[in-house]
Amino acid sequence: AFGAVEAMSDRICIKSQGKENTHISAEDLTSCCRTCGNGCEGGFPSAAWSYYKRDGLVTGGQYNSHQGCLPYTIKACDHHVVGKLQPCSKSIGPTPKCKHTCEAGYNVTYEKDKHYGSSAYSVHGVEKIMTEIMTNGPVEGAFTVYADFPQYKSGVYKHTTGQPLGGHAIKILGWGTENGDDYWLVANSWNPDWGDQGFFKILRGQDECGIESQISAGEPKLS
Repeated sequence: AFGAVEAMSDRICIKSQGKENTHISAEDLTSCCRTCGNGCEGGFPSAAWSYYKRDGLVTGGQYNSHQGCLPYTIKACDHHVVGKLQPCSKSIGPTPKCKHTCEAGYNVTYEKDKHYGSSAYSVHGVEKIMTEIMTNGPVEGAFTVYADFPQYKSGVYKHTTGQPLGGHAIKILGWGTENGDDYWLVANSWNPDWGDQGFFKILRGQDECGIESQISAGEPKLS
């Protein structure tokens, strides 16, 4: 959910030329999109963008932010690192219930707060992905997390050892080359204590861990 709503929020800001600084609610997407997958158990990136276009999503900031209609209700925790936050639980907790009312104190109704996408699509091929990011803003991607990935700190990640742990959706916001390795610059959702201040670089151009196989995006409808 975070990969999708972070990219959607950035794209609203870009398309409105900075006039609309809206944060789309991860809570709304995770709890209310029945076709997107299994809530906190994971989901399908392309379905999130279709839902955004068809049903719309309300606004909502991070946990305890009281920003927007439906802020996130699950407390932040440290994934795979010892940092400033409490460690994440080994088990996945229950997905929050879908609510069609904004939190108390927010003065817009759930229906009126909805933001919609004007399009939803997949992007294929390295050059087209780069053009999409440059033209419309960050995209959502997904990749297979292997056992050697959670320990990432810096540099360009390439899978070398370990079993697959599962799929993971993220936001790709740029690219570059470091020590001869082409990479994608990616925002993870494991909080700033993880990796390179919450970001990582992954090999670009060879579909590393499937990173180039499930690129989803869409354009926002501006209010």
